[in-house]
Amino acid sequence: MSKAERTKAYIIERAAPVFNTKGYSGTSMSDIVQATQLTKGAIYGNFTGKDEVAIEVYKYNFGALRKRIANAMLAETTAQARLKAYTNYYRTNWQQVQERGGCPLLNAAVEADDNVAFMRKNVQASARQWIKDIRTVIQAGIDSGEFRADLDAQQMATSVCMMLEGGMMFFKIMDDRTLLFHALDRIDRMVTQEMMR
Repeated sequence: MSKAERTKAYIIERAAPVFNTKGYSGTSMSDIVQATQLTKGAIYGNFTGKDEVAIEVYKYNFGALRKRIANAMLAETTAQARLKAYTNYYRTNWQQVQERGGCPLLNAAVEADDNVAFMRKNVQASARQWIKDIRTVIQAGIDSGEFRADLDAQQMATSVCMMLEGGMMFFKIMDDRTLLFHALDRIDRMVTQEMMR
């Protein structure tokens, strides 16, 4: 990795929690300077401006969360256990997720809808990827005979993702983790009751 690549990665890593906590429109160049302890010139030397930093930070935040969840799921051998690992990740890491500012997909989606339209394509791509990750697990369960053959893997995966993101939203806005846990319980019931043969 070149010095320029290392500097760029450093800026992204240091700015990531700021953007996820303060928001993409709420984070200023001064916030990025403070988080990185670099000059504005150093930041502009690596990025065209705040919008480019925001996009790269979003990709970093979402990618890091996706990787942590994927690692938890891949440690399991059955589709049911993988989906339970997905919900268990949030049960055991809800405080860390909150301390990091919440779900990066949810945070960016809310802003990309109205305030930061330049991020919309990236957020849509992430949402599609998230659903695809879950759909792949559900389809593997269908193919192996673990889940019902008549399941619509796409519909179920979309429902799982929507319930999780809705639970995250209510948890964050109401500052009540039981609201997230209600969503996780509902997903678990889908997996253990509705999807099983």
